[in-house]
Amino acid sequence: MQTALILIDIQNDYFEGGRMSLKNMDRAAANARKLLDRFRENGWPVVFIQHVSTRPGATFFMPGTEGCEIHPIVAPLPEEPIFHKNFPNSFHDTLLHEFLQSNALSNLVICGAMSHMCIDTTTRAAFELGYTCIVPEDACATRDLVFNGHTVAAEDVHAAYMAALGSVFAKVAGTNQVLNELDGIETD
Repeated sequence: MQTALILIDIQNDYFEGGRMSLKNMDRAAANARKLLDRFRENGWPVVFIQHVSTRPGATFFMPGTEGCEIHPIVAPLPEEPIFHKNFPNSFHDTLLHEFLQSNALSNLVICGAMSHMCIDTTTRAAFELGYTCIVPEDACATRDLVFNGHTVAAEDVHAAYMAALGSVFAKVAGTNQVLNELDGIETD
């Protein structure tokens, strides 16, 4: 069983100065880069997911803007696939599942943004499709949310979603732990 790294929406608009800056995005991107470096060093598959907003009224990830571009910290190499999506689920209306299946990839390390949206939705969809998922929680980022006039801090949003994913859908661990376990996964 081979493992693929799925980097979701690590795009300029999510960083400071972007149209939808997230809490701890710099840290998440730095940890995603550590994972990316390990995968590249070992020749393991890497897949990029790039959100392109097509929904009326969307305010970020607008087509053709710098904010929509994948951030330079994890810039794809020419041979690395990029799947464009228009929904939170990276499998919805993309060829991601077909790509993973055709390359016999059944283990996924999923990271990026936002924890409560595309990371959660993609991980749950992957689980339902039969993939074994790992989410390096410190390679993911989110933002404050408001519900019924109550602001939920980004740290609490992140913790709640990681707890839910870790209960059934994925192994949730820190980047360093994931890096320590990757060699064992790949030699099984």
